[in-house]
Amino acid sequence: MYSRFCQYNDVNLRAPNPLSNKPKNLNNLHILLELVRFVRPYRSSVLAAMFALVFTAVMTLSVGQGVRLLIDYGFSQQSQQELESAILFLLGVTFAIAVGTFFRFYLISSVGERVSADIRTAVFNHVISLNPSYFETRGSGDIMARITTDTTLLQSIIGSSFSMAMRSALMSVGATIMLFATNAKLSFVVLAAVPFVLLPLLLYGRKVRALSRKSQDSMADVGSYAGEAIEHIKTVQSFNHEEHEKQAFAKQVEKAYELGRQRVKQRAILIAGVIMIVFSAITGMLWVGGSDVLAGRMSEGDLGAFVFFAVMLASSLATLSEIYGELQRAAGATERLIEILQVENPIKGPDTSKTPTQTNDLVFDSVSFHYPTRLEYSAINQLSLKVEKGKVLALVGPSGAGKTTLFELLQRFYDPQQGHIQLGEQDIREMSPQELRSHMALVPQQPALFSNDVFYNIRYGSPDATDEEVIEAAKKAHAHEFIEQLTDGYYSFLGDRGVRLSGGQRQRIAIARAILRNPEILLLDEATSALDSESEHHVQQALDELMRGRTTLIIAHRLATIKHADNIAVLDHGNLIDLGDHATLLNRCELYQRLVELQFKQHNN
Repeated sequence: MYSRFCQYNDVNLRAPNPLSNKPKNLNNLHILLELVRFVRPYRSSVLAAMFALVFTAVMTLSVGQGVRLLIDYGFSQQSQQELESAILFLLGVTFAIAVGTFFRFYLISSVGERVSADIRTAVFNHVISLNPSYFETRGSGDIMARITTDTTLLQSIIGSSFSMAMRSALMSVGATIMLFATNAKLSFVVLAAVPFVLLPLLLYGRKVRALSRKSQDSMADVGSYAGEAIEHIKTVQSFNHEEHEKQAFAKQVEKAYELGRQRVKQRAILIAGVIMIVFSAITGMLWVGGSDVLAGRMSEGDLGAFVFFAVMLASSLATLSEIYGELQRAAGATERLIEILQVENPIKGPDTSKTPTQTNDLVFDSVSFHYPTRLEYSAINQLSLKVEKGKVLALVGPSGAGKTTLFELLQRFYDPQQGHIQLGEQDIREMSPQELRSHMALVPQQPALFSNDVFYNIRYGSPDATDEEVIEAAKKAHAHEFIEQLTDGYYSFLGDRGVRLSGGQRQRIAIARAILRNPEILLLDEATSALDSESEHHVQQALDELMRGRTTLIIAHRLATIKHADNIAVLDHGNLIDLGDHATLLNRCELYQRLVELQFKQHNN
């Protein structure tokens, strides 16, 4: 919570992009260090995997000694016993490698799965706590792509590619040591190629990183576009836009494909270049080593062992070059995830939240507000308004008058740039958002129902409620009768967004949810505006039950539903035009008269 209004005002006037707090060091792989905090809780498993990794690397390098014994003592001396000893040594080393590889792969892969799940949970937990201004600039499809696709990529990197990278790095160091221990002169021939191996990594690595980020963003756009079209499938088909959507989606897919193709091309160039350089160096080494064997300066076994170590070094470097591209993709995914985790929520509670006093009047005191993405437009302008405890206040006015904005401010989805909102004698900014919202229940025009059964959707208002309490709330909401007629009653699955119910039925489920919550303050956002007469009758009966004894704010376009409100506030362009009961406003408020007249004409038509 901001302790002074001017501090908050200054922050909003600058209107930062929610993702402007990008992590540092984005031009290299340092961003991957951000993953350390997620890996740290499982360091014992990581250490065990590292031990298994070192063990298998040592065992693999020991194969070179077996090759030396096989050639110098088995083949050169024509000794069956020495041959069998060398073969048994190689079999023992192979078994040790298999056992070590099992533990290495299992441990590091399980850590990858666990870390991926932790990151996915951390990102979701953070996103679910952000205020709505964040979602004005980021689509849900992009966020879902980060939570699913990007974390799955990290799972693959941590659980597989990272292990391979560590193994290849160890093998490279170990093979280099064994090369010098076997023949220093030939070792310099091989190592002369190392600078040329690093060159393509430096040249193409950054390109791969940039293309990886663009490719992941493009795939997120594909998911967002498809999700939006499917969500509004009835509208798409109603306007015969299937072909248009197919073509538009195909363009998005082709864009993502082209970026992916460019990324793969750069990686292919990188890998091919490294392989060409490394194996050219090995070929040169064979020429020099073969000459030394023919001249008697080196044994066949030493050359065989040296070739083995050189091939191990070459394959390790080739693997590292390939994994380097994967790490660049991981860096892009990590960057996208850390961006979300670094977004700060401007709506915060105090260190110690205060509970409102018993006199729970609602007071808007000289409130002014503009949305962060619309700085030039004032949604609420110097508005002062009071709602007495247990009374009903109706908010009327044309579209854009600021009615819904008042609801959002009251629930602290946003904070005003100027003025106070008080619950009792308590400024709501001195309460945590969770504490504040626990006193309220919202029944929106389009109720949000989840893909679950009736019990789950009503119990959303009070998760600890018993089945009997849920049923009682449904009865008060005039929903029990139609719920009982569903195939599985209260266990009936309602489909995506409650698609299996009518508008009036969905509304009554939402009302039952609000009744179960038992709020002190009720917010009704045009709860009957989209219903037919019969559904409106049932919903209005349920609302009458819900409103009894509660402080209620109603947004309504149907003025007939608010004639009996204690007070009616007439709003226009964020300003309070007039306040009074129906009869008073009908006599003195021109805007209210016009709204009533328009509705009267519509009713007669």
